[in-house]
Amino acid sequence: MFSTYTVYITLSEYKDLVILFVKRDFKTIYKQTVLGPLWIVINPLLTTFIQMLVFGGIAKLSTDGTPQFIFYLAGNAIWLYFSSSFTKTANTFINNSAVFGKVYFPRLVSPVSVTISGLITFFVQFFIFIIGIIYYASQGVVHPNFYILLLPVLLLEIAMLSLGCGIIVSSLTTKYRDLSILVTFGVQLWMYGSAIIFPVSSLSPKLASILMLNPVVPVVETFRYAFTGNGTFSPFYLIVSFIITIVILIMGVLVFNRVEKTFMDTI
Repeated sequence: MFSTYTVYITLSEYKDLVILFVKRDFKTIYKQTVLGPLWIVINPLLTTFIQMLVFGGIAKLSTDGTPQFIFYLAGNAIWLYFSSSFTKTANTFINNSAVFGKVYFPRLVSPVSVTISGLITFFVQFFIFIIGIIYYASQGVVHPNFYILLLPVLLLEIAMLSLGCGIIVSSLTTKYRDLSILVTFGVQLWMYGSAIIFPVSSLSPKLASILMLNPVVPVVETFRYAFTGNGTFSPFYLIVSFIITIVILIMGVLVFNRVEKTFMDTI
């Protein structure tokens, strides 16, 4: 648990700096935009409606008995948090080179603050999702269950996964700048293999078992199952997903700590 301990030390000893970075990250996202923070609401809704039109309407993909709006919004709530945290963290050294070169502080503060600031956006979008759940639950269409208590665990895992993946890529981009360009493309491909636009139950058992090894998939499926009563909930794959996430985070922290000592010579 070296990685989680390192992150904890960073948060506890430099909490004021983390808070400062969180505020900076949140303000920077919507600086010089007309609608500002309204994009927090518009982005998931627009993405959801497009998916309903393309994948639900035209492609007619299954939603496992869940209303299309709730099905896609649930996937987007988790995915948008993961993908945004991942892509922003992946550019840690490049975007903060000026600050890193002047002042010393644990460089891990920056990617950790990005992951935390993303939670603000997530909870705003989650509020919209809950309104939808309440409406459809009152109609007897969805059936939330006690597995919603797993939400903090699911958020912790997806936060650690995005942080781990992001700092690994950010460490590599100090030497290989092309990776920063490929990240956006790679994240898009990852989405199509993360059960965001289709349920795992629509696949064959063999293919489903392979897909569940993607650490994002068990989190998305558990999230849907907890709030709608539909989906593929597998404690085994959720544990496997958590183990994979821990391994990625440990690797990320080790590589990140090694690169931060010499990155100014290569960036």
